[in-house]
Amino acid sequence: NGITNVRIFDIDATTLKSLSGTGINVMVDIPNEDLPSLATGTLNFSLEWLQSNIFSNIPTAQVKYIAVGNEVFLKDPFYTPYYIKLSSPQAASVLSLSYPPSSTAFDPYLHSVMIPLMKFLHDTGSPFMVNEHISLDYALFRNQNVAQDGGFLYANLLDASVDAFAYAMEREGFQGIKIVVSETGWATGGGEAASVANAMAYNENVVRRVANYVGTPRQPNEEMEVYLFDLFDENEKNGEEFT
Repeated sequence: NGITNVRIFDIDATTLKSLSGTGINVMVDIPNEDLPSLATGTLNFSLEWLQSNIFSNIPTAQVKYIAVGNEVFLKDPFYTPYYIKLSSPQAASVLSLSYPPSSTAFDPYLHSVMIPLMKFLHDTGSPFMVNEHISLDYALFRNQNVAQDGGFLYANLLDASVDAFAYAMEREGFQGIKIVVSETGWATGGGEAASVANAMAYNENVVRRVANYVGTPRQPNEEMEVYLFDLFDENEKNGEEFT
């Protein structure tokens, strides 16, 4: 009848075996309900699943495609935890005013971009990502002058910056968006304050805060998620300051 390709929306063994040896190429759908276990399982688990459910019933040469689920991005809460979250890291300069945290706001000239971004993050459960590179004593957690903002006390600028973005988002009507520090660190060379000692002090303090599950003054129960910039190859960079 001239049919050379067929799609199977399930992994039915009887159907696959009936197609075996016919020369018809097959697209096999992995059922939506099997995606969570495959997404969280080991590589060996996935390989064994493929072998027992597909390749034991039809020759590998006949399987042209494997479809990972079908329309899995419909808004079904069952699949939400398995989405790959999308975000776009921002610099602190997107704020027109960054201190004190409670007074912060996004730059009005960026509203046409930031509002749709925050709506997307809110709707998809994705985090707002911010890159933070900040001043010396305040950054190194050695500042002796604790700053007060309303009922909150700030001893380092990392905490203040994270809370500043939370305030700025709430000012635009977006609450509960998780904030991830997608980049922070300290330079080991190339400038007056750039040194191995300062880099060690900063990174150790950041790691200590994260490891102790310490949140910010305004969000004490919100664990801080931080990514250290150029942790392993920083010394291979060049320029005025490499960090």
